[in-house]
Amino acid sequence: MKKLLFITLLAGLWLPSMAAAEIIGSVDTTFKMLGANDQIVIEAFDDPKVDGVSCHLSRAKKGGISGSIGLAEDRSDASIACRQVGPIHFKEPFKDGEMVFTKKTSLLFKTMQVVRFFDRKRNTLIYLVYSDRIIDGSPKNAISTVPVMPWQAK
Repeated sequence: MKKLLFITLLAGLWLPSMAAAEIIGSVDTTFKMLGANDQIVIEAFDDPKVDGVSCHLSRAKKGGISGSIGLAEDRSDASIACRQVGPIHFKEPFKDGEMVFTKKTSLLFKTMQVVRFFDRKRNTLIYLVYSDRIIDGSPKNAISTVPVMPWQAK
């Protein structure tokens, strides 16, 4: 078990650079007497390998004392909307299922991830958000698509 924990922590240091999120806003969903309230947080990020595509993500964030000090596990609920915000340009080749964005949603073992696929037949980028844990993930997920005109995919 100690080896698994060490490998997990070490792997986190070697993750490739991904998009950084900017917090747009939040709303409280549950009042907590002590600590922060439970919230829905809205964040935005730009695809690091595709110019002209931005995504907005809403996710649940646990409050209370444990949430305030980073010990609570956030729920797996998330929603994503990605849109073309400028000319689309592929900066470099990418693989289907490549991670675009990740956010830790518990102290150690749970993360929310956004991965990208390209449906070549339909010229469409697909962004999938989901949560996973080392032992057991969640089937909750959401997708957003961005059509790419053939003359844009350079």
